Amino acid sequence: MNRINQLFQTRPNRLLSLYFCAGSPTLDGTVNVIETLTRRGVNMIEIGIPFSDPMADGPVIQSAATQSLRNGMTLKLLFNQLKDIREKIIRPVPLILMGYMNPIIQYGFEHFCQSCTEVGIDGVIIPDLPFDDYMKDFKPIADKYDLRIIMLITPETSDERIRFIDDNTDGFIYMVSSAATTGTQQSFDEMKQQYFNHVRSLNLKNPTMIGFGISNKQTFETAQANANGAIIGSKFVQLLDEEKGDPEKALDRLFISLLK
Repeated sequence: MNRINQLFQTRPNRLLSLYFCAGSPTLDGTVNVIETLTRRGVNMIEIGIPFSDPMADGPVIQSAATQSLRNGMTLKLLFNQLKDIREKIIRPVPLILMGYMNPIIQYGFEHFCQSCTEVGIDGVIIPDLPFDDYMKDFKPIADKYDLRIIMLITPETSDERIRFIDDNTDGFIYMVSSAATTGTQQSFDEMKQQYFNHVRSLNLKNPTMIGFGISNKQTFETAQANANGAIIGSKFVQLLDEEKGDPEKALDRLFISLLK
């Protein structure tokens, strides 16, 4: 069974997924971050593939991607760093690559899926992959390699589209908290609460995870109360940079921030 599906079967609620950008702030820190997050109890890990024009990302993740590219990170190097990762982590934590179409297409999509399977990647998030193209050209290849392609929905996504995505994907649905780019927010307002409640009322077959803007107790607890869990990106990336790539110190500070 794919580790994403296994996770939601064994622990369906109050999950924490963390995102970081591979190769930032240090080129060789990828494995250390994954090992630390796994040991410290993080339920799922999203590994960012740096790209020069990350359109869905705010300034924190944009800066991390720029630093990673300057450090020399490439998709080929990332797969090389991950080649023994399943031997180094103690739990079957789902690992997800998050990146944009351009570097993946340059690498070759089937080659990319094959490399994911070889190193133990369970799913991929590609924010700029149109759903129609996914259905026509990419889903059959991803299915061949038992790789979950995770789709994003926003408050602007119609019910019809949400149900279509739900019917044709497997793993979980990424609920973007707003139509804005990634970044921290102090609270989720009433409109966002209504959006979360509405998606819950659709009784989707897939689990949902809420991301974008989660950085403190209010946003974290709201996300966990309205979905199967929360995804934190910008806040952890910021702390990892401030702690010069030390994931232990960054996690300590993140956990403190989620109590405030």
